[in-house]
Amino acid sequence: MRLRETILLLAVTGIMAGCTSTGGVRQPSAPETVAPEKALVLPPPGGPSIVSVVERKRGNGVEQTISLFTSSSVPGQNSLKVQFFGASGANPGAGNAGFSMINESGIAREVARSAPGVPMATSATFLQNAYGPFGYASGRSRAGDTCLYAWQQIRSSTAANTQARNFGMIQLRLRLCDARASERQLLGIVYGYTVTGTFDGELWNPYGNPPPADVALGRTGAPIYPDEGGYRASPMPIGYEPAPAIVTQPRAVVRSASTAQPAQGVAPVPAPIGPRVPLPGEAPQTSARPAVAVAPIEQSVRAIGVTVPSPGCIGDAAMTAACRR
Repeated sequence: MRLRETILLLAVTGIMAGCTSTGGVRQPSAPETVAPEKALVLPPPGGPSIVSVVERKRGNGVEQTISLFTSSSVPGQNSLKVQFFGASGANPGAGNAGFSMINESGIAREVARSAPGVPMATSATFLQNAYGPFGYASGRSRAGDTCLYAWQQIRSSTAANTQARNFGMIQLRLRLCDARASERQLLGIVYGYTVTGTFDGELWNPYGNPPPADVALGRTGAPIYPDEGGYRASPMPIGYEPAPAIVTQPRAVVRSASTAQPAQGVAPVPAPIGPRVPLPGEAPQTSARPAVAVAPIEQSVRAIGVTVPSPGCIGDAAMTAACRR
């Protein structure tokens, strides 16, 4: 008897639920394309332009894949992926997205998938942009394209979390490959992107408390100079530099010896001096130029002064007359 009452009660409950249902059509949470202006992270001015933005709402946050302009022969699309992790129930009807802390093995797999066929090396240098520390790996393809994969987690310090606030977290992944840019130019995109998305409420602030003012402000004996040449380091260049102009040289026109004439203002090439050296296997030839006969140098010698007679001509008048002839 009790079993029959239970079955009857369940049937009545099902009928009542069917009568109270509105019967409306609901679309499940799925990725959708949004306008580039709604991107949660924007590349720097002069950086790669935004091609499209695909957004997926989660129960505890939002994910966006921002496709960027790509000029490379490496397979894949330049992109900037961002994940905002906040309170559960932020988007009812959507499942929560699980997240994991950044670790070495997981990053190694991401780097390998980011640029197939490109040997990537992880940088061991500590670097940080305006949002905190980040890491990156870079490499060069066989065609000469430069690739970079960077990752960053924006989260307040542990000391700030103990104050029951600043629980939000942002994770970013940047994949860039370019045929003309260098590693330093691609690295400038990491320093120049801007996070425009925010969380509702101070409880989920991922940046923590604002830092205090510089202790040097207003203090004597601590001069502050302009940025150029002062104590501040020069900023990282942001964006791509223009490609160098290609200078083409005019092709030289080969002319025959009969029609070749020296250009205006150019001295003519002098004729070769000396005998012609025969080629290998060629019969030796005499000098093409005839030898110049050297004429003997004749000089007329004229006696200067008085002629002295010989001793035999002295003393006899007849001999003296003969000597004179």
